[in-house]
Amino acid sequence: MRLLSRLAICAVALAGLLSAAENKLMHCFAFTAIEGATEADWKAFYKATDDLPSKVPSVSKVWYGKLRNPLSQFSPDAETRKKFTKDVTKAEGNFMRVQRQYAVCMEMANEAALKTYAADPNKKAWDEAYAKVRVPGTTTYDILPMK
Repeated sequence: MRLLSRLAICAVALAGLLSAAENKLMHCFAFTAIEGATEADWKAFYKATDDLPSKVPSVSKVWYGKLRNPLSQFSPDAETRKKFTKDVTKAEGNFMRVQRQYAVCMEMANEAALKTYAADPNKKAWDEAYAKVRVPGTTTYDILPMK
């Protein structure tokens, strides 16, 4: 009987944790690595990223790594971009392809936490380490909980 009670308590606790996790926001971005980034630059980036949850209160967890398959992003040149309108979704022209090889995801409580994160002064050290391993520009997306 005690074993069943303990199992029931564990099941309820696990369900509560899973439910809480489902209500979080995931802030994710893929980036292109700088070819000349040194091993020391990468180690500083890993450390700064690992330190985010302890230094920036709005970040509860962080994941990062190399993408299994690079993410290609296509950007039209200025003339081609003019061809796209609200009603026109296809156009011929010149496009540039950028490949994103790495990504970072940060778990946050909600959208308000994302705003707090962006303004947090402790994020500066991370920004400096990140700038040494990535080409400027990212493919960023935020995943909201399903309601």
